[in-house]
Order: sequence, then C-alpha cells, then structure tokens
Amino acid sequence: MFFMEHWLINILLTFGIAFALTGLLIPQILLIAFRKKLFDVQDERKIHEGIVPRLGGIAFVPAIITSISFILGLEVTLFPDQVSLMLEDRFVPIMFLFCSLLLLFLVGMADDLIGVRYSVKFIFQILAAMLTISSGVFISDLYGIAGLETLPNWFAWLFTGFCIVYCVNAINLIDGIDGLAAGLAAIAMTIYGIVLLLSGEYLYSILAWAGVGSLLPFLYFNIFGNAEKCRKIFMGDTGSLTIGMLIIFLGIVICQTVPSEGILCGTNPVIIGVAPLIVPVFDVARVFLHRIKHRRNPFLPDRSHIHHKLLDLGLSSTCALSIILLVSLIYTAANIWLSKIMNVNILILCDIAVWIIGHICLTKAIRHRETHTGMKLYE
Repeated sequence: MFFMEHWLINILLTFGIAFALTGLLIPQILLIAFRKKLFDVQDERKIHEGIVPRLGGIAFVPAIITSISFILGLEVTLFPDQVSLMLEDRFVPIMFLFCSLLLLFLVGMADDLIGVRYSVKFIFQILAAMLTISSGVFISDLYGIAGLETLPNWFAWLFTGFCIVYCVNAINLIDGIDGLAAGLAAIAMTIYGIVLLLSGEYLYSILAWAGVGSLLPFLYFNIFGNAEKCRKIFMGDTGSLTIGMLIIFLGIVICQTVPSEGILCGTNPVIIGVAPLIVPVFDVARVFLHRIKHRRNPFLPDRSHIHHKLLDLGLSSTCALSIILLVSLIYTAANIWLSKIMNVNILILCDIAVWIIGHICLTKAIRHRETHTGMKLYE
C-alpha cells in the first residue's frame, strides 16, 4: 500500500509539473506567433474563423520530458535502490521514446512553420517506429485475435511498425475540430494511466499522466480561447504527431501487460490497448476507403471524416465534439467489459458492424437534410 501511495504522489507531481509548464508555455507561444504572424492558413476545409496559430503542440514535448525527467531524477536521488529495480527493463524504452518524440517534434514543427510533404513525415514516423521496436516495445502476442497467439519476431516487428505509423497518422488526421484530437488523446491516456497504475507499471503510468497534464491547458485555449483576443491556438502537426506517438507507445506497453489480478483480470490485453483508439483508427480506415472509392488520393485531405459528417448534419462543433468523445468512451468501456465474456474476434466484428451501421445512418440523415436544403453537403 505504501508503494502505491508513493507512486500516486509521483504521478500527481508529474501531472502538476506538465500542467503548469504547458499552461506557462502556450501564452508565450501565442505571443511569438502573433508577433511573427505564424497563423493557420484558411481553406475550404477549415471551419474556424479569425486568425489562429497552430503551434500549440510545441509545448507538449518539453512539458512531458521535463516533468518525467525531474521526477525520475528526484526518485533516483532519494530512493536509488527502489528506482534502479524499476528502471532495469524500462530505461531503454523510455529513452528511445524520448528520441522518437523529439524526431516527430522536429518534423511536426517544420510542417507547421514551412510545410513538409507527407512522404517526409512518413520517413520520420518509420524511424520513430524502428526506435520503439528496437527498445523491446512491440506487439508479440495477439491473444487469439484472428486465431493468432505468440507472433514470430519478424512478423511482430513489421506488424508493430505498421500499427505505430497508422495510429500516429490516425491522431494527426482526426484533428479537425476544436478539442477533438486532444480530447480523444486525453481520454486514451487517462485510461492507460489508470490501467498501468493498477498493473504495477508505475513508470509507464507516469508517462500517461504527464501526457494528460500537458493536454488539459491546451484544451482550455483550444476550445474556450477567443480568437479575437488572440487567445486561441491549435496543436498543429507538432502536437498531433508527438501525442499520437506517446499514445501508441503506451497502447503497445499495455498489449504486453497481462492483468493477473483485480478488476482487469481476464481482460484481453490487446483489447485494453486498442479500445481507446477505436474512433480515430476506424475513422481513418473508413476515410481512406471512401477516398479510394471516389478515385481520390487517400493521403490528400478532404471533408469526409466523422466530424465533418456531424457538422454536415447541422450540428455545432461543440456538439459534434461531445458526441464523438462520448462514442469513444462507450466503445472503450464496452470493449473492456465484453472482452471478459465474449470471443475477441466476435467482439471486433461487432465493433466494425456498429461503426458501419452508424455511418450508414449518418449518411442517410445527411441525404435527407440535402433534400430539404437543396444543397450538396457530403460527397
């Protein structure tokens, strides 16, 4: 019990430091952005009004790395024996994660400032994936998904690399309305932080809570900030790429952690790792298939994401955000609970069926609205 309480204090400190640093950095980033005229370029896909910088994500990585480094440094100084045992198998993955975050931080910042081709971003994402896999963090067992259990190393490495690149892009591509990518990320990392804490993975839990701490001040400026008063900001690629990398890293760690006791005992680890990511992962898959069906480049942006469909129904961005976050929470809770009592493959098929039926209903509602308005809302 004392050990748990000790790390709960560390988690609170890490969360607080990340929260404070992000809260201090974002106003300074806003000041620099307006002085140097670094704003988000408006186009037909953008729904925001006014001049808004897209550099909020610059605050995330410094806040996360500083808060974690400070707490770990303090722990090593005060309790060297205790921490050395915990760091034995986790030091390399955490250090390589920091390297991955910094790589994506650099390419994301370059894209936000001057623009970078998506092929260049893919190269950096692949490098980040290779660093993660080489640190020993990869999906080695699917626990019955598609009838697969323990995976051969070569397949596990390739599969994990694909999952990392895919999920990083999923978070990046769903960042279309205020608070959406950050809100989904905050939900995912909160769930991961709780699961890792309950599983005794205290160091990885701290990573998750540092991420949550860095996102909350941003969400305030992103959702409630006033563009006319120069107080509104977007996360940009710097934020979505780095937060996406942190989320998938934690998700893979959970896939490697089998709950042996407590409320999570008997739950499929892969389902726990994937469930909080269902909305962005399913959305990107559907969008890519939609673009290919209409003979468009699947990597070029359009207005076919789930939030665009909700906006086409006439909903406000706040309402659309609330619905999507609620759907993510329901999907996550249902999957974690049902994975204890249902065959994992049937559960995944049910997830896909619910998603498809939901989109069919959305499309029909949009067509009905088009009939009444006489306007083409969705292709």
